[in-house]
Parts: sequence; C-alpha cells; structure tokens
Amino acid sequence: MKRLAVLGSTGSVGEQTLAVAAAHPDRYAVTALAAGRRVEKLAAQVRQFRPRLVSVADAEGARELRERLGSDWDGEIASGPEGLVAVAEFEADLVVAALVGAVGLAPTLAAIRAGRDVALANKEVMVMAGALVRREVAARKVALLPVDSEHSAIFQALAGEDPATIHKLILTASGGPFRTWEAGRIAQATVAEALNHPNWDMGPKITIDSATLMNKGLEVIEARWLFDVPPERVDVVVHPQSIVHSLVEFHDTSVMAQLGLPDMRVPIAVALAHPQRLELDLPRLDLAAIARLDFETPDTKRFPCLAHAFDALSAAEAAPAVLNASNEVVVEAFLGGGLAFPRIAATNGAVLDAFAAQGGPGTLRDLDDVMAADDWARARARESLAAGGLG
Repeated sequence: MKRLAVLGSTGSVGEQTLAVAAAHPDRYAVTALAAGRRVEKLAAQVRQFRPRLVSVADAEGARELRERLGSDWDGEIASGPEGLVAVAEFEADLVVAALVGAVGLAPTLAAIRAGRDVALANKEVMVMAGALVRREVAARKVALLPVDSEHSAIFQALAGEDPATIHKLILTASGGPFRTWEAGRIAQATVAEALNHPNWDMGPKITIDSATLMNKGLEVIEARWLFDVPPERVDVVVHPQSIVHSLVEFHDTSVMAQLGLPDMRVPIAVALAHPQRLELDLPRLDLAAIARLDFETPDTKRFPCLAHAFDALSAAEAAPAVLNASNEVVVEAFLGGGLAFPRIAATNGAVLDAFAAQGGPGTLRDLDDVMAADDWARARARESLAAGGLG
C-alpha cells in the first residue's frame, strides 16, 4: 500500500489524482490533503479518503471545515503556509505537488528535505528554483517524478536510455485557443475566450498560460532542470491534436515519442505507479480514426511569452523566478477583468528587461534568494499595472 499526501487536492490535478487513487483502493491510501479555500469540496474528500491531516488556506477555513465534518472525522486540521509544509512532511511514500504557482515551492522543498518522493505537477517549483531543487533531490536521494503530460512523455521516452545520448528534448504545444487567430483578433480576446482551451481540462491560471504560450515557456524551463539538459537542447513544436505529448531525439537521430489521448489521469498514474503501470478504464487511442497529426513552428511574434521564457533561461539564475512572478500577477489581473490580453506578455517582457538592467543575482544560493527575486518582480508588475504602462 503506497501512502499519498496531496498538495492542492481540490484543484484539477489534485482531483484527478484522487480519482486514480480511488480506482485502485488496494494500492493507495491517502494520509494527508492540502487545499485552499474550496472547503466544501475538501470536506467531501475527507469523508471519502479519511486522511489523518488536512490543511486549508486560513484559520477561518479550518473552523468551517471542522463544522462541516462535525463528528464524522477526528483528524488534525492545519492552515496557512505552515499547514502546507505540515502536509508535505506528513507520513507518506509519495507527495503529489499539485499546487499552482509560487505557493508550491516551500512545501515541495519541505517534502524533498523530509525524504519524500515527489510527483511534481507544480511546474513553478522548477521554474523558480530548478538548480536549488536539483541539489536537494540529489542530497536526499529522493525521486522527482514529472506529472505534466509533456514531461511525463519525456520521462517515459527516456526509460532505459543513457541521458548522455540525448540530442534534443522536443515539447509539444497544443497552441491554445488562439493558435489560428490573427494578432489583431488576439488583442481583443476576452477572458472567456482565453479560458476555452480546445483539448485540455485545466485550472484557469494554466489555461490562460496556455493561451499566451507562457505555459509552454514555463515547461521549457522545467524540462531544462528536470532532465538536466542545456537550454539550447530544448525545443517546442506546435501540435494541435495533443496526441504526441513530447519527444526525445537521440544522438543517432532516432526520435522517441509518447502518444495518447489528452487525459491527465494517464501521466498522474505513471507517476503514482512508477516503475509499474496501472490499468486505467479510459478511451483508447485510435490512430486510424484520428487520421492525421499536424506539427507547426511556434509563432513567437503572436505569442511573445514563449520567447520571454527562453530569454529568462539564458539570463541570470533568478530570471525565471522573476518571469514567473510577474506572470502570476498579470494573469490574475487578466482573470479579474479589465486587462487587455496583450498586456500579459508586454508586462512580463518589461519586468524581465528591468531585472536584467538592474543586474539581478547570478546564482540562487537558497530559498531566500528565490523569494527576493519573486517579491521584486511582483512589486514591479503591480507598479506597471497600476501605472497603466508597460515598464
């Protein structure tokens, strides 16, 4: 029986993780759950999985959860950042890091430092502090298993291969809802249009990131650190059908790909069961029915966020953390309404340029350095939005 702790249990990946676990009750036991403010949904999860520790966003949420559960459950309830760390360090064989954004960095590092294997869906952890996380994983000798479909595909394609023979990692991108739109139409895009992803069922922040291609940019940075390859050996190709989830090209020109219907329960199951595989009751891939697979070069003029990510990866070690923090601020503002879609990329680029101009730190020594870069970028992005300008 593998014990699971899930950070972000009420989000899209968290819910699908629990669905996979529920389908295999003889293999998985849930010992701890952490969520934000979706207390009603968390209460239902507690009744179903009976964890011994849960965490919510704040003390008010903790009181509401206790009232909802009443005498049905007598486990411990924690809250706030300390609660996330407590769940990350709780008794478990695998911690599923499914939070979204920078909030996931500290608890994921806590899980690694507590000696827990981690299934990582929270890409910002590697974006913000990839070098630092790699050092901690090596020191604690724990496994870091990718959950993002693209990185899971690469992970599977590399099984049994010598990493020294990698020529290039090729991440596929669906292109998002605006793949075929002209620049002028994209400039007028609404929140509802940006949230209308053609293939994947994801949370709002990741879906907006997919519309700007920032999601792919963050995945490029994540891939660089997860698989320890230099930035120039990470490439992106647009593949609108989302059937080929990513590819690895080797020195002998062979290319290995992983294919499947777009369903996050597959890469989640790969991470949960590694090195085995779970039987999943899902629709199967029918290539004859699909008939064709298309590939395109990404257009960084219409989607400049992807270029920003490559720029950040080639700059100071803290630059990806700066880009990520700025992006979280502007995406939140866009989702709140009143911000034009092009302002997301323009503000991110301006903040990244400002960081380069003021000579940010070249090396991330510890979590404090990461959070200092994160704080600086958030302040700069908010100033830019408040001023209505781009710089």
